[in-house]
Amino acid sequence: MSTLIANMVAKDMLPLSFVEGEGFWELIKYVEPKYTVPARKTITTRLEKMHVDSASSVRNTLAKVETAALTTDAWTALTTESYVTITCHFIKDGKMKSVVLQTRAMPERHTAENLANVLNTAVDHWDLRGKITACVHDNASNIVLANSALEWESNPCFAHTLQLAVNNGIKLGVIQHVVGAASRLVSHFHHSTTATQALKMKQKQQSLPEHCLVQYCRTRWNSIYDMFKRLLELRWAVVAVLSDRVYTMLTDTRTLDLADDSWVAIEELPPVLSSLKCATTALCRESEVSISMIYPVTATLLSKHLISTTGESTKVSQFKTTVLESLKRRFSPTGTEELHNVAIIASFLDPRHKHLKFTEDTVKKAVTDKVAELLYLTENGGDVTEGEPSTVVSGPPEKQRRTVTAMATLFGDDYYTEDEMSLQTELDKYMQDECIPPFEDPLAWWKANECKYRKLSRLAKAYLCISATSVPAERVFSAAGLIVNRLRNSLLPEHVDMLIFLNKNNTYNKNNMGIAK
Repeated sequence: MSTLIANMVAKDMLPLSFVEGEGFWELIKYVEPKYTVPARKTITTRLEKMHVDSASSVRNTLAKVETAALTTDAWTALTTESYVTITCHFIKDGKMKSVVLQTRAMPERHTAENLANVLNTAVDHWDLRGKITACVHDNASNIVLANSALEWESNPCFAHTLQLAVNNGIKLGVIQHVVGAASRLVSHFHHSTTATQALKMKQKQQSLPEHCLVQYCRTRWNSIYDMFKRLLELRWAVVAVLSDRVYTMLTDTRTLDLADDSWVAIEELPPVLSSLKCATTALCRESEVSISMIYPVTATLLSKHLISTTGESTKVSQFKTTVLESLKRRFSPTGTEELHNVAIIASFLDPRHKHLKFTEDTVKKAVTDKVAELLYLTENGGDVTEGEPSTVVSGPPEKQRRTVTAMATLFGDDYYTEDEMSLQTELDKYMQDECIPPFEDPLAWWKANECKYRKLSRLAKAYLCISATSVPAERVFSAAGLIVNRLRNSLLPEHVDMLIFLNKNNTYNKNNMGIAK
């Protein structure tokens, strides 16, 4: 019973004081009268034991992983303590897997050197040295500089970069005016109970869905899309409230009522914003390959969704042009300097996008040569991450080792050694194979063709496990917000790390797995 209670605290992110609640005691007394509810300290001890066991399980899993990738981000708790979260992503049995490695307090300044030390310490603690292909992070200069000095590739978050491009469009005076006017209108209904009740009445009269208006949040550009869509849905109910002098004064109506050209922009912008939101959503899924989608998705946005069309308003046309130019500067592989970009290599290793239609022939050739070079490194004892070689986890049993040695003596070492030409042949065959449809799973394809492309499949696992965004690390913040709340604002940093680790890595909790069975 005590183990179940500890599991519930970790899984449902309950405060430890939960076990001291009067209502909980009454429930347990009714369900199991003879059971004595453990004290908070006892539950904490059990959680600490669960943390040790889960960490051991995660460590054993990572020990069998050949290559992996990281995401990282920093956040500030309710207690004003600063934390850095690191997540790890890898491919196992043809599926994307991820774990939260740590959420550690970082009281020191967030300089590049200090952040690099945090990342290095985590990699060493989890025995991942030489296995990391890349680390995905936001565009802050300190974390960019920190990763540039480490052994893996530094990759900026696609979602953050796309946000910078979209924000350039939103900053246009004509767009800012529309967004500001719409935000003031929504704010009026959010702060006036009279207007809110009147809106509900008008919605019923006009048989409209009884939805609330959505406010724009400055830190989430896609909230503009949500605000515009809801305003369009409830437009005539909103207009009816503003026109009714019983509920809205004439002076307020003159201030809040949107001009016709603003309504036109609100009507024309959502399709553009929808495509950008769709791109962000598609590349934020942890369970699917995403890094290889960055350039194909961006190319589609540039060639289809951000092209000005005949008849659209000047405001929308200017917004499209600004975002398009910004994206071109950030995501347009036109030179061989892109060869160290993990996203373009991943696109080549994704059987859906290996033709690299989004770039020029010279870049395609250079990327192919780069992949051939990486293949040669792996074949000759190098590491796909171009860092230190990974350590061998375990060798074969003694009896099997003797058999292997005898066979090697019989056939000779050269019997097992593939020459450089066989690597080129493997690469050529891969390029000649037809691309699979965009909706098919590239990991399933690689699992089915692993024997056919032995070396290339290793490289694919190293690059396709990289996340396109740092969202996995950011998602920890929402869990952390529930853990570090006003009911437990005195939690020690190590207990914050423990509770987040148990919650996010619950599949590695032996007690939890035992209960599931």
